[in-house]
Amino acid sequence: MSMEASEQQPPSQPRQQLAHHLSGSLSFSSNLSISGEDEEMSRSALSNFRAKEEEIERKKLEVRDKVMSHLGRVEEETKRLAMIREELEALSDPMRKEVALVRKKIDAVNKELKPLGHTCQKKEREYKEALEAFNEKNKEKVQLVNKLMEFVQLVGESEKSRMKKLEELAKSIETLQ
Repeated sequence: MSMEASEQQPPSQPRQQLAHHLSGSLSFSSNLSISGEDEEMSRSALSNFRAKEEEIERKKLEVRDKVMSHLGRVEEETKRLAMIREELEALSDPMRKEVALVRKKIDAVNKELKPLGHTCQKKEREYKEALEAFNEKNKEKVQLVNKLMEFVQLVGESEKSRMKKLEELAKSIETLQ
């Protein structure tokens, strides 16, 4: 910030202030009749001050040039590093894009599979329930068929027995006649 203040303030202003101060002092001291030696010393001091100001200004410009030079190199290096980073990303990027694309597809298929899985489980439950009901009805049918077969057998035996009785009765009627 002090560099900015000194950059904004022209180097001639401190010299003008010193010259004004010295001239005020000279006008006051002229009444006292200052010697030539004092005047020579003040001129020498003023010229030393100006030389120092000029040297400071020159060094300030040298430092500014060096800083600007360094900044230019830093910017170049930054650009170079950015290019290197882009090249590295380009090398690994195609695989990343493919992997990301495959992952997105997997996620989409997973989203589709979830309701299908629920539907499948529901259908399996319904199938098991229907199969269980079918098996129960089939068992009932088998039991009824077995019962029917028993009845048929009993009816068959009963008919045989009735036929025997009828034959016996028919024989006994024939013998009576």
